[in-house]
Amino acid sequence: MTPDAILETALYARDLDAAATFYSDVFGLEEVLRVEGRHVFFGCGPGMLLIFNPEATKLASGSLPVPTHGAEGQGHMCFRASGADMDRWAAHLSKLNIAIEADFQWPNGARSIYVRDPAGNSVEISEPKLWDRPT
Repeated sequence: MTPDAILETALYARDLDAAATFYSDVFGLEEVLRVEGRHVFFGCGPGMLLIFNPEATKLASGSLPVPTHGAEGQGHMCFRASGADMDRWAAHLSKLNIAIEADFQWPNGARSIYVRDPAGNSVEISEPKLWDRPT
């Protein structure tokens, strides 16, 4: 058995409001669900970006049988963007005064741009060919 795709990606941030502002204002993501002090979820294409307060997710979630979880420190996630849009992303980030930590091409020719969200998570924007694999 093999899953079809990754359905959700989770990052952790203590300041959910700052994270929500970042992902909605910088990346244009639509907020789908929020539980104050616990999490904020965003739709992104067919998947979901989940931002959790790590302290709140270490506690039982109430009536749902979801295991507790949480992470400390900086996480990483990557958004997919076309090669044609990479220059536009770099300009967009610069216009918003968001520091670009790295902007380079991988050995296979894929370009990646890295920034940090307010919680210090590493956020990458990359061309899909970064992970081209033989079929």
